[in-house]
Amino acid sequence: MAHKKAGGSSRNGRDSPGQRLGVKKFGGEAIEAGNVIVRQRGTQFYAGDNVGMGKDHTLFATSEGKVQFRSGFKRRTYVSVVAADRAKDAG
Repeated sequence: MAHKKAGGSSRNGRDSPGQRLGVKKFGGEAIEAGNVIVRQRGTQFYAGDNVGMGKDHTLFATSEGKVQFRSGFKRRTYVSVVAADRAKDAG
């Protein structure tokens, strides 16, 4: 009788799905309160005016307006939400 040794089990198949991190709303884009601006691991971006930070470092808008990215203290990039009427003045 012909016999075949048992084939070993595969060692592949453990890749995890992507976490969908990154910037969700870019500079100049209109945004509503509660919308997510950036999903990140750690603080690549810091919360500025009218922006809150979740426990997983997600940045979200706390008011309505336009998104603004700016560099600031210690080369940090701050994300702010500027009110729509002030956005015209800021240029």
